[in-house]
Amino acid sequence: MKVAVISEFGRPEVLKIEKRNIPELKTGHVLIEVYAAGVNRPDIFQRKGNYHAPAGAVQDIPGLEIAGKIVAVGRGVDASRIGDKVMALLSGGGYAEYAAVHIGSCILIPSNLSFIEAASLPETVFTVWHNVFQRGKLKNGDRLLVHGGSGGIGTTAIQLGYLFGAKVYTTVGSEEKGAFSKELGAFDFVNYHNIAYEKAWSNEKINIILDSIGGDYFAKNFDLLESEGTLVYINAMKGAKVEMNLLKLMQKRIYLTGSTLRARDENFKADLAREIERNVIPLLEDGKFKTNIYAVFSLEEVAKAHQLMEDGYFMGKIVLDFKAK
Repeated sequence: MKVAVISEFGRPEVLKIEKRNIPELKTGHVLIEVYAAGVNRPDIFQRKGNYHAPAGAVQDIPGLEIAGKIVAVGRGVDASRIGDKVMALLSGGGYAEYAAVHIGSCILIPSNLSFIEAASLPETVFTVWHNVFQRGKLKNGDRLLVHGGSGGIGTTAIQLGYLFGAKVYTTVGSEEKGAFSKELGAFDFVNYHNIAYEKAWSNEKINIILDSIGGDYFAKNFDLLESEGTLVYINAMKGAKVEMNLLKLMQKRIYLTGSTLRARDENFKADLAREIERNVIPLLEDGKFKTNIYAVFSLEEVAKAHQLMEDGYFMGKIVLDFKAK
């Protein structure tokens, strides 16, 4: 099979197209012929050597989300699943024409979505559902702040937050991205190049903050959160080491949490997938929750896809099309 591998750590050009053996199947796994794969920020970090795949996962082939057809099943999986069109969350190895995935991480693709649209969903939807709804316990009427509202995680969190009754705020890097976020359901946005978000919304009683920035945002988030508020971390792009004012934590009774999904076990991901099937898939089928595909590249253009993500001049998701002619 054809794959995109990290030949060495570095710039996008280190991604090379090679031939590899089709993966063998373990018990409970299925083999998916990949039609499309999403490109995500962790793929960039992995390419640079800053985010290694967990033990047991493919180490030099990025890719955390795919869409395609099940073409073979391992022991313990009903053969009737062969031919199913699915999207799936992976721990790595998604930039390949075939991928082996635990059946629990697979979700049937709604009939109104293409493979390219479906490939843009698993990493972001799994991340948002777990962190905003399970860990953050978002409920109708909450005020949710999403940092970085124009990317894959941001656009997903804004839409789902809005659809489940939250008043959603977001930080973005341009007025164009802000307007885009409001089309998705954001109540208000701040262009962080022009305005300090913690001052702009000091009277808004923010209940939940989803942050992938870290660094100096940490203290600002503490200042902004309402008493009993929840701060959820899913990344730390501006730095993971921060200073905490414990007195403020106690006075405001702030809940501080965070997670990464990549290394979680198969049972956890399977349970999360079933919740997504019950709560998110119907919104996709009804057209209320929409995919936002900004650009599509062939596998051979993977370096261009990574460069676009690093440049930041995009809104929504970037996808690799394995069937591009």
